Amino acid sequence: MLESRRNLALACALSALAGYVDGIGYLHLGGLFVSFMSGNSTRLGVTLAEAHWAHALEALGLIALFVAGAAAGSLIVLSRAAHRQPLVLLAEALLLAAAALSAAFGLPNIAVAAIVLAMGLENAVFQIDGGAGLGLTYMTGALVKVGQLTAAVLTGGARWALIPNLLLWAALVAGALLGALAYHWINLAAVWFAAGTALGLAALLAATAKRTD
Repeated sequence: MLESRRNLALACALSALAGYVDGIGYLHLGGLFVSFMSGNSTRLGVTLAEAHWAHALEALGLIALFVAGAAAGSLIVLSRAAHRQPLVLLAEALLLAAAALSAAFGLPNIAVAAIVLAMGLENAVFQIDGGAGLGLTYMTGALVKVGQLTAAVLTGGARWALIPNLLLWAALVAGALLGALAYHWINLAAVWFAAGTALGLAALLAATAKRTD
């Protein structure tokens, strides 16, 4: 999936977008995530152990919204509609715009819910034939691949095979850095930049598809 330059560039752009949004969400929620559900799952277990029921419910709600977003993205892919990648990104852009609008009208909880749905949905961009596709909002799998491919390099494997997964990780970190800076600057209004980016990527993919049809 990352063998073509087009796919790698798109995957890195989307990972950077996910990192940007997650940086905003992490700061706004005080240590919870809008795209990294492994972290929220750990937080859920810890808060249950400590009998902090409100915090546990918050983590569980985020997880449920993320799963719902992933399901919605998969439904778009499984619909077999034309230009499914742009449609997924358009839906993500609309959700992020709705989040920014909600924040502007003093509805931060609705804003967070829309953001989490958007992040779950993004993971369907590279979904193939109903499979899991490529995870874009979390990097544990990519870092495992980096470790495995590093071992392959040390034993005579392809020297640059680990670069695509390393780039995905670096893109997410860079996005998180920008998201944190933007949040400190303009709070949840920073989500407008994410919505615009998702919309731009959707338009770019749609235009590219038209040229190749």
